[in-house]
Amino acid sequence: MPSKKELDAALNEKFISKDKFAEEIEALVVHGRRSYIEAIVEFCGNNDIELDTVGKLVSRPLKEKIKYEATELNFLKKTSRGKLPV
Repeated sequence: MPSKKELDAALNEKFISKDKFAEEIEALVVHGRRSYIEAIVEFCGNNDIELDTVGKLVSRPLKEKIKYEATELNFLKKTSRGKLPV
């Protein structure tokens, strides 16, 4: 029977985990000078992953980075937390 480490390595090779997905996206952003949204679309295209299913792979830190980026690009409304009305 294979050890737990060998089993985990085999599973990571066959299936993508949240951690591996986040690492791949961060690498695309850093080395390719892309936005997080562009990196996810490119990664999904290269690996035949449906964009509809990628939500399950996005970790909380990656989700926050995407949310910040989308807010800066005016894809999402800016929140007014902590600001007094002027």
